[in-house]
Amino acid sequence: MRHFPTSLLLACTATLFTGCANLRTDKTQYTGTEAMLAKADYPSAIAQIEAAKTVSYTSKDKVVYYLDIGMLHHWNGDYQKSNEYLEQAELAIDANFTKSISRAASSMVLNDNVLAYAGEDYEDIYLNAFKALNYLALGKPDAAFVEVRRINLKLVQLESKYDKMVQKLNKAEEAHEEFYPGKSHFQESALGRYLGMLLYRNEAKWDDVRIDLEKIKKGWKLQPDIYTFSQPDFSASTKRIRRPTARLNVIAFYGTAPEKKADSFYIHTEENLIVLAGTTEDYLGKQNLSGLSVIPWMGVSEGYHFKLQLPRIEKHPSHVGRVEVEVVGSITENLQRLESLENVAVEIFGIRKPLIFIKTITRSVVKGLASEQAKEQMVQNMGDGLAFFTRIATDLMVDQTENADLRISRFFPAEAAIQEIHLNEGVYDIKVNYYSTNGSLLHTDETTGVSIEAGKLNVLESAYLN
Repeated sequence: MRHFPTSLLLACTATLFTGCANLRTDKTQYTGTEAMLAKADYPSAIAQIEAAKTVSYTSKDKVVYYLDIGMLHHWNGDYQKSNEYLEQAELAIDANFTKSISRAASSMVLNDNVLAYAGEDYEDIYLNAFKALNYLALGKPDAAFVEVRRINLKLVQLESKYDKMVQKLNKAEEAHEEFYPGKSHFQESALGRYLGMLLYRNEAKWDDVRIDLEKIKKGWKLQPDIYTFSQPDFSASTKRIRRPTARLNVIAFYGTAPEKKADSFYIHTEENLIVLAGTTEDYLGKQNLSGLSVIPWMGVSEGYHFKLQLPRIEKHPSHVGRVEVEVVGSITENLQRLESLENVAVEIFGIRKPLIFIKTITRSVVKGLASEQAKEQMVQNMGDGLAFFTRIATDLMVDQTENADLRISRFFPAEAAIQEIHLNEGVYDIKVNYYSTNGSLLHTDETTGVSIEAGKLNVLESAYLN
C-alpha cells in the first residue's frame, strides 16, 4: 500500500472523528415553504427563514441565506431590502470564489461541504436580473441598467472564470488526472436582454433595442438545450406608438427553483489502478470525459472499495401550463415563455461537473487509502473483536464525510413569461391568471389601480411559485 505523510493521516483521521454531521447539507429550514409560496404567503416564509438563520445557515452558508432571504423579500414587494440582501450575496459569492481559487490545491482532500459556498453560476447571473427588477420597481432605471450589464459581463466570462482554478488543481500533489472545465452553450440570457431592450426603448435608443432583440434571436439559435420552446413574438416591442397609447409590459415568473440531489458511485482498486463502478456518462452526460472510468493510480494496491457522492441539478416540474394577463374590462392575452431559469441552471452546472467529478474521485481515493492505513495502525494492538468494530466505525465515518455538497438557494423561479399590451394611458385593474396543463385555473394574481402612463416604462411583475 502507498504510504502517506503523517500530517495527511492526522488530517484525515481528525476529519473522520469530528464534525461528520456538519458535512451534510441542512434543508430543515425549507420544510413547509413550498405550500407558503403556492399561497403567496411570503411573510410566513420570510419569518421561517429568519428563524433558521443561526441554526440552519452557518457562516459558510451565508451566500445561501442572502439569496434565500433576498428573493423572498423581492416576492414580498420589499424591493429595497431585497437588493440589500442580493448585493450581500453577490459580494460574498465573489469573495468566496476568489478564496476557492487560492485554496484550490490545498483543499483537494476537503469535502466541498466544509468550504464557504460560492454559489452556483446560475444564481450569480440571475441575482442581477432580480436586482434590476427591484431597481425598476424603485424607479431607478440607471441602476437597473448596471445590473443588466453585469448579467452580460458574467456570461462573457463564464467559461474562462474557472481557468485559474484549473491551473491550481492541476498543480496539486494529489492530482492524478488532468482537470479542465466542461463546456456551456449559454451565452445570451433572453431575460437579461429583454430587460435591456425595455430600458433602451424607454430612452428611444432604437439601435440598441434592435441589437438586444437580435441577441435574443441568437440565443434561440445557439442554445437549443435551454430554449426548448418557441421564441416570443417581439413585433409589438418595435412598434412606434404615440400618446395617448401606452405600453404595458407584463413579466410573470412561475415554478420553483431546482434542487441538488446526490448520486452515489463506488470505486474499486486494482494494482496501480482505480475503477469507477458505472460509466462517466451517467453523471457527466454531454460533458463526458473519455477514459475516466479506469484511471492509472501508481502505488495503490488491489482490493479496496470506496463510496463517493456527486451532486446533480434536479428540476421541479411546474404545475403551470399557461399564463394569461387580463386587463379588466379591456383585453386578455396569453403570455409567451421567455426564459427557463431551471434549464439554464442545469446547462451551466455542466461547466463545473468535470471539476467536481475528478476532485471527488481524487479526494475519495486519497482519503480512503489514508484512512485504511490509519485504521491498520489503530487496530495493530487491539483484540479481534475491538479491531473489527473499529474498522466498521471508521468505514462508516469515511462514508459520512463523502456526502455531496447539496447547497443551493430555493426561492428563484423556474420559468419567466412575458407579454406587451398597448393601452390608452389610465388606471386599470389587472389580473394575471395561471392555468394548469389541463386548463384548470390554479391562481390569480390581481393588482388594482395600476397607473399606465404613455412615454413611460410600465412593468408589471407577477409570480406564482408552484
